Amino acid sequence: MFHHIAYYRVSASDPSIEVQRTMMGGSFDQEFSDEGVSSSVKAADRPGFADLLASIRKGDTLYVFAVDRLGRDALDVQTNVRRLIDAGVAVEVRGLGRIGGDVGELLLTLLAQLAELERRKIAERTAAGRQVAREALKATGKTHRGKSSLGRPFAANAEEVREWRKANKASIAKTAEQFGLSPATVKRYCAAR
Repeated sequence: MFHHIAYYRVSASDPSIEVQRTMMGGSFDQEFSDEGVSSSVKAADRPGFADLLASIRKGDTLYVFAVDRLGRDALDVQTNVRRLIDAGVAVEVRGLGRIGGDVGELLLTLLAQLAELERRKIAERTAAGRQVAREALKATGKTHRGKSSLGRPFAANAEEVREWRKANKASIAKTAEQFGLSPATVKRYCAAR
Protein backbone atom coordinates (compact mmCIF):
# COMPACT_ATOMS: atom_id res chain seq x y z
CA MET A 1 0.00 0.00 0.00
CA PHE A 2 1.37 3.39 -1.01
CA HIS A 3 1.41 6.29 1.46
CA HIS A 4 0.87 9.99 1.06
CA ILE A 5 3.47 11.64 3.27
CA ALA A 6 3.86 15.32 4.16
CA TYR A 7 7.02 17.06 5.25
CA TYR A 8 6.98 20.50 6.90
CA ARG A 9 9.89 22.69 7.96
CA VAL A 10 9.95 26.08 9.62
CA SER A 11 13.02 27.91 10.81
CA ALA A 12 13.52 29.44 14.22
CA SER A 13 11.95 32.73 13.12
CA ASP A 14 8.72 31.15 11.84
CA PRO A 15 5.89 30.49 14.31
CA SER A 16 4.80 26.93 13.44
CA ILE A 17 4.11 24.43 10.70
CA GLU A 18 0.35 25.06 10.85
CA VAL A 19 0.41 27.52 7.95
CA GLN A 20 2.08 24.93 5.73
CA ARG A 21 -0.27 22.20 6.92
CA THR A 22 -3.33 24.34 6.18
CA MET A 23 -2.07 25.50 2.77
CA MET A 24 -1.24 21.94 1.71
CA GLY A 25 -4.74 20.86 2.79
CA GLY A 26 -4.83 17.11 2.29
CA SER A 27 -5.11 14.22 4.54
CA PHE A 28 -1.81 12.45 4.75
CA ASP A 29 -1.00 8.97 5.99
CA GLN A 30 2.10 10.28 7.75
CA GLU A 31 3.54 13.69 8.57
CA PHE A 32 7.11 14.62 9.42
CA SER A 33 8.34 18.03 10.48
CA ASP A 34 11.31 20.05 11.63
CA GLU A 35 10.41 23.14 13.63
CA GLY A 36 12.99 25.71 14.64
CA VAL A 37 15.72 24.07 12.56
CA SER A 38 17.93 26.51 10.72
CA SER A 39 17.85 26.49 6.95
CA SER A 40 21.64 26.19 7.07
CA VAL A 41 21.35 22.55 8.26
CA LYS A 42 21.38 19.93 5.51
CA ALA A 43 18.00 18.25 5.18
CA ALA A 44 19.36 14.76 5.92
CA ASP A 45 20.78 16.11 9.22
CA ARG A 46 17.40 17.40 10.40
CA PRO A 47 15.68 14.93 12.77
CA GLY A 48 12.28 15.00 11.04
CA PHE A 49 13.67 14.68 7.53
CA ALA A 50 16.02 11.89 8.64
CA ASP A 51 13.03 10.00 10.09
CA LEU A 52 11.15 10.58 6.83
CA LEU A 53 14.03 9.16 4.77
CA ALA A 54 14.17 6.11 7.05
CA SER A 55 10.46 5.33 6.67
CA ILE A 56 9.50 6.37 3.13
CA ARG A 57 9.14 3.51 0.63
CA LYS A 58 8.99 2.90 -3.10
CA GLY A 59 5.62 3.99 -4.47
CA ASP A 60 4.98 6.57 -1.74
CA THR A 61 4.35 10.23 -2.56
CA LEU A 62 6.06 12.99 -0.61
CA TYR A 63 4.28 16.36 -0.41
CA VAL A 64 6.16 19.54 0.52
CA PHE A 65 5.08 23.16 0.83
CA ALA A 66 7.98 24.63 -1.18
CA VAL A 67 11.14 23.50 -2.95
CA ASP A 68 13.43 25.04 -0.31
CA ARG A 69 11.93 22.78 2.37
CA LEU A 70 13.89 19.90 0.81
CA GLY A 71 17.38 21.22 1.48
CA ARG A 72 19.62 23.99 2.69
CA ASP A 73 20.73 25.08 -0.78
CA ALA A 74 20.23 24.19 -4.44
CA LEU A 75 22.72 21.31 -4.33
CA ASP A 76 21.13 19.79 -1.21
CA VAL A 77 17.65 20.09 -2.73
CA GLN A 78 18.78 18.39 -5.94
CA THR A 79 20.57 15.65 -4.01
CA ASN A 80 17.50 14.89 -1.89
CA VAL A 81 15.07 14.95 -4.79
CA ARG A 82 17.34 12.68 -6.85
CA ARG A 83 17.64 10.32 -3.86
CA LEU A 84 13.86 10.19 -3.44
CA ILE A 85 13.14 9.72 -7.15
CA ASP A 86 15.81 7.01 -7.43
CA ALA A 87 14.13 5.23 -4.50
CA GLY A 88 10.83 5.24 -6.42
CA VAL A 89 9.22 8.04 -4.41
CA ALA A 90 7.12 10.68 -6.15
CA VAL A 91 7.79 14.24 -4.99
CA GLU A 92 4.91 16.71 -5.12
CA VAL A 93 5.56 20.43 -4.47
CA ARG A 94 2.57 22.66 -3.67
CA GLY A 95 1.79 24.89 -6.62
CA LEU A 96 4.38 23.18 -8.78
CA GLY A 97 3.10 19.65 -9.06
CA ARG A 98 4.92 16.38 -9.38
CA ILE A 99 8.68 16.48 -9.89
CA GLY A 100 9.98 13.86 -12.23
CA GLY A 101 11.46 13.44 -15.65
CA ASP A 102 13.92 15.77 -17.29
CA VAL A 103 11.65 18.84 -17.50
CA GLY A 104 10.52 18.53 -13.88
CA GLU A 105 14.08 18.18 -12.65
CA LEU A 106 15.20 21.14 -14.77
CA LEU A 107 12.41 23.25 -13.29
CA LEU A 108 13.32 22.08 -9.80
CA THR A 109 16.97 23.00 -10.38
CA LEU A 110 15.97 26.47 -11.54
CA LEU A 111 13.64 27.05 -8.57
CA ALA A 112 16.23 25.80 -6.07
CA GLN A 113 18.82 28.16 -7.58
CA LEU A 114 16.36 31.08 -7.35
CA ALA A 115 15.59 30.27 -3.71
CA GLU A 116 19.31 30.17 -2.91
CA LEU A 117 19.87 33.47 -4.74
CA GLU A 118 17.07 35.12 -2.76
CA ARG A 119 18.55 33.89 0.56
CA ARG A 120 21.90 35.42 -0.42
CA LYS A 121 20.24 38.71 -1.41
CA ILE A 122 18.43 38.87 1.93
CA ALA A 123 21.75 38.32 3.74
CA GLU A 124 23.38 41.09 1.67
CA ARG A 125 20.55 43.54 2.39
CA THR A 126 20.70 42.71 6.09
CA ALA A 127 24.47 43.26 6.20
CA ALA A 128 24.12 46.57 4.34
CA GLY A 129 21.43 47.73 6.77
CA ARG A 130 23.63 46.85 9.74
CA GLN A 131 26.51 48.83 8.23
CA VAL A 132 24.32 51.91 7.72
CA ALA A 133 23.09 51.59 11.32
CA ARG A 134 26.67 51.30 12.64
CA GLU A 135 27.77 54.39 10.73
CA ALA A 136 24.78 56.42 11.90
CA LEU A 137 25.28 55.27 15.49
CA LYS A 138 28.94 56.28 15.37
CA ALA A 139 28.17 59.68 13.84
CA THR A 140 25.06 60.67 15.81
CA GLY A 141 24.67 58.30 18.75
CA LYS A 142 21.49 56.91 17.17
CA THR A 143 20.94 54.40 14.38
CA HIS A 144 19.24 55.47 11.15
CA ARG A 145 16.01 54.23 12.76
CA GLY A 146 16.49 56.26 15.94
CA LYS A 147 17.63 53.48 18.25
CA SER A 148 20.41 53.99 20.75
CA SER A 149 22.05 50.61 20.09
CA LEU A 150 22.33 47.96 17.39
CA GLY A 151 21.16 45.08 19.49
CA ARG A 152 17.99 44.32 21.29
CA PRO A 153 17.41 46.83 24.09
CA PHE A 154 17.77 45.61 27.64
CA ALA A 155 14.46 44.88 29.34
CA ALA A 156 15.78 46.45 32.56
CA ASN A 157 19.00 47.72 34.08
CA ALA A 158 20.96 44.57 34.95
CA GLU A 159 22.80 46.23 37.85
CA GLU A 160 19.52 47.48 39.34
CA VAL A 161 18.00 43.98 39.08
CA ARG A 162 21.04 42.40 40.79
CA GLU A 163 21.05 45.02 43.57
CA TRP A 164 17.32 44.68 44.24
CA ARG A 165 17.54 40.90 44.34
CA LYS A 166 20.50 41.00 46.73
CA ALA A 167 18.96 43.68 49.01
CA ASN A 168 15.65 41.81 49.23
CA LYS A 169 17.17 38.32 49.30
CA ALA A 170 14.62 37.51 46.62
CA SER A 171 14.32 34.43 44.50
CA ILE A 172 14.74 34.47 40.73
CA ALA A 173 10.96 34.14 40.34
CA LYS A 174 10.19 36.98 42.78
CA THR A 175 12.76 39.24 41.07
CA ALA A 176 11.32 38.40 37.65
CA GLU A 177 7.84 39.30 38.92
CA GLN A 178 9.09 42.57 40.47
CA PHE A 179 10.67 43.79 37.22
CA GLY A 180 8.29 42.14 34.75
CA LEU A 181 11.08 39.99 33.32
CA SER A 182 11.37 36.34 32.50
CA PRO A 183 13.24 34.14 34.98
CA ALA A 184 15.80 33.42 32.23
CA THR A 185 16.52 37.15 31.86
CA VAL A 186 16.97 37.54 35.62
CA LYS A 187 19.37 34.58 35.65
CA ARG A 188 21.34 36.08 32.77
CA TYR A 189 21.51 39.49 34.50
CA CYS A 190 22.60 37.94 37.80
CA ALA A 191 25.26 35.77 36.11
CA ALA A 192 26.75 38.71 34.14
CA ARG A 193 29.07 40.38 36.63
